[in-house]
Amino acid sequence: MERVKKRRKVKKRWTPLKIMLLIALVLVVGVGGFIGYTYYQVDQTVKKIQSPVKNTGDKVVENQKPVSVLLLGVDQRPGERGRSDSIMVMTLNPTRNESRLISIPRDTKVDIVGKGTNDKINHAYSFGGPEMAIKTVEKFLNIPINYYAEINMEGFTSLVDAVGGVTVNNDIDFTVSGTHFPVGKVNLDGKSALKFTRMRYEDPRGDFGRQMRQREVIAQVANKLSSDVSVSNFNAIMDVVGKNAQTNVSFKPMRTLAFDYMDAFRNQKNLKLEGTGGKEGDGIYYWHPTEVSLKETQTALRYSLDME
Repeated sequence: MERVKKRRKVKKRWTPLKIMLLIALVLVVGVGGFIGYTYYQVDQTVKKIQSPVKNTGDKVVENQKPVSVLLLGVDQRPGERGRSDSIMVMTLNPTRNESRLISIPRDTKVDIVGKGTNDKINHAYSFGGPEMAIKTVEKFLNIPINYYAEINMEGFTSLVDAVGGVTVNNDIDFTVSGTHFPVGKVNLDGKSALKFTRMRYEDPRGDFGRQMRQREVIAQVANKLSSDVSVSNFNAIMDVVGKNAQTNVSFKPMRTLAFDYMDAFRNQKNLKLEGTGGKEGDGIYYWHPTEVSLKETQTALRYSLDME
């Protein structure tokens, strides 16, 4: 994207709450250190994306205790609620200044809480919205979920374009929907980023490879947001967020998270579930974590939340 000479920049001190940005993430929320209108823009955007889903995090954040966030990337078509095809959980511990991030494969077969069925975990959102997704993830990981944030995949495309595109490091050569992605540095606009992050059938790692590409794109978007934001693309970013995201984190705890939890965010460890998948009696593909891997993941997350 061509740069305008002598453009006015938002102060680099602006640090988006990258937890929420993850999603594809997920969500861009500017916090603190803003001059007049910038602060106002963020405040108004946060009000626009507020969800009626109750949270259990406000008192936790006020007391600066460990907190958990469910991050959902929703594939939503007109007239449909959609499915959460990207599911991540992040825990942040401000005392130990560390965080944990786990991606849950969308095909994971779990008990859908409130539905009374065993199904793919990404169906929880389509059955009962974020409330059912939260309860289902809580049971699966054996931890409380304090907050959630979601962005639909069209919003993800617009977000990449709003920051002027990103450059990622691709580790597998593939072609999808007429677009070739060679090994090495690849420049992506919104449409190509969506193709890049959705592909999984040509990747021998399956859904795990897709998750790796999602995190790579999100990381590069986050880097641009934290280092090079002009007033013009800041406005574009706020517009994308206002139209495509939802969260139950309000502005005040958002500011606390961004300032007092940021060291924890920077010291992040990615967790990985191990398991196997295949078609079952109903002819549908499901994925199952190993008992040991699921227990280790639950223990790590509970430790991060000071529950162990």
